[in-house]
Amino acid sequence: MSSAILAAPTRATPNGFAGFVSQLAPHMAELDFFLREQLVAFEPEIRVMVDYCIDTSGKRIRPTLVFLSGWQGAPRVQPELVRVAAVVELVHLATLVHDDIMDEADLRRSRMTVARKYGSPAAVLLGDALFAHALHLATQFPTTEICAAVSASTRRVCAGEIVQTLRRRSTNITRAEYWRIVDLKTAELFRVSCLLGARLAGFSAEYVEAVSRFGRHLGIAYQIYDDLVDFFGEEGRIGKTLGTDLASGKLTLPLLVLLERLSATEAAVLGSEITGERPTQLSLRLRQMGDLGVFQVVALAVNDEIKAAAEALQAYHGVAPTIFLLGLCAGLREQVEALQANSSPLS
Repeated sequence: MSSAILAAPTRATPNGFAGFVSQLAPHMAELDFFLREQLVAFEPEIRVMVDYCIDTSGKRIRPTLVFLSGWQGAPRVQPELVRVAAVVELVHLATLVHDDIMDEADLRRSRMTVARKYGSPAAVLLGDALFAHALHLATQFPTTEICAAVSASTRRVCAGEIVQTLRRRSTNITRAEYWRIVDLKTAELFRVSCLLGARLAGFSAEYVEAVSRFGRHLGIAYQIYDDLVDFFGEEGRIGKTLGTDLASGKLTLPLLVLLERLSATEAAVLGSEITGERPTQLSLRLRQMGDLGVFQVVALAVNDEIKAAAEALQAYHGVAPTIFLLGLCAGLREQVEALQANSSPLS
C-alpha cells in the first residue's frame, strides 16, 4: 500500500488508530445498551448464557464498519445504525459460538468459550438462538431490504463455515478455494456491514457499492491476518486459544504456504498431521515457518487485500466516511507490523 493512501487518515487522527476509533465511543455505548436490552427478549432460562455472549470486551469490528460507513460528518448517534450494528454483531457472535465448538477452543476474549462453559450441545442451540434474534431485529425496519440483506449474508456465512468444516482434515484445497471460504465466512459480514451503514445513511448507490467492495477486501485481509495470528500470536495478548488450526486440521494460508515450501517428503508428513493420521508437531512446523519465510508471504497477502480495499474508495475521498474507513486499513496494517515486530511463533 502506498504511503499516500494512509497519509490522510494518519494526519487526521493524531492519536493514531485508537484515537480515531475513540470517536465512536458514544455509538458503542448505545450499541452495548441496546444489546443488553435484548436480554429480556430471550427466555429466562437462557438469559445468563446470552449475557455471557453479549459482553463488551470484543473489538466490535463489524459495528465499527456500520457506524463509519454511515458517518455524515458529525458524531451523531443514529438509532437505525445502532439497530443494524446490533444485528450484524449478533450474527457474528453466533458464528463465534459455533466456531469454538468446531475448533474445540478453550478461550475466547480471555475467558472460557461458551462451549467450554456450558457444553457443546447447549452452545450449538445458543448460537442458533442468536441467529434467530438477529433476523428478528432485522424485520423491524420499515422495509424488507435490511432483513433480506442480512438473511442472505447469514446464509453465505453459514455456507462458508460448512465448506470449511467439510474440508477439515484435507490437504486437497487450493489457494483459490481458501479465498472462497474466507470470502464467505468472514468477508461477507464485513461487506454487508459497510453496505447497510452507507445505505441507511442515504449515500449514493455508487458509493454504497464502493463501500461494499471496500468491506469485502478488508474482511479477507482481516481473516488472513487472523490465520497468521493463530501461529505467530501470543495467547495472553490475543485473548483466545492459539495453534488450533493445525490441531483441528484447518488448512489456512500459513499452512498452505508451508506445504508449498517444504520438500515433498516433509510436505507429506505435514499433510498426514493435517489429516489426523499423525500427531501434530507444532513446534517443528513453527520453526519451519520461520526458516522458510511464511510470515512474510502471508503478510504480503494481507497487505494486497488492504490495498484493494483502499483502492475501492479512491474516487471518493471527498465523501465523509472515506477518511475513517481508510483509517481502518492503516490500523490493520499496523497490527500486521506489530505482530511481526513483537511476536515470535508459538513454541
